[in-house]
Amino acid sequence: MPVAIEPARQRDVEALLDGSEQFALSLYPPDSCYLLDVSELEEPGVDVFVARVDGVALGMAALVPHDGYGELKRLFVDDRARGQGLAGELLAAVEDRAREQGLPVLRLETGPLSVAAIALYGKHGYERIPNFGPYVGDEHSYCMEKAL
Repeated sequence: MPVAIEPARQRDVEALLDGSEQFALSLYPPDSCYLLDVSELEEPGVDVFVARVDGVALGMAALVPHDGYGELKRLFVDDRARGQGLAGELLAAVEDRAREQGLPVLRLETGPLSVAAIALYGKHGYERIPNFGPYVGDEHSYCMEKAL
């Protein structure tokens, strides 16, 4: 399944963003959903990765560079493609790009009810860390990182 850096402002990518938002809001209060919108994903330096199957966008993720680390944002796979390894491919593409940029660590925030996500990240070498940045003090945040 090909994964490529693409613009966020595309109908099928925005549909993935909507699906991601609906999923997050089904589990957590709005104030605990730290989702970047399309305009934030278009900021300089932010890379949006899209996984397509037969030309259809079925998964996405974003890499946001910070001083001293990269942050994984908006990793989401459409229900139609779950269980096919797409999330792992997206994660690998983000990690590769972070390494290319010389980022020593990749961090992420998810929630404690996102059991499948936590398992995926753990399988790929991420470990729980204290909440960082805007997530400090949020009981609905579960932060992880991986040294690259």
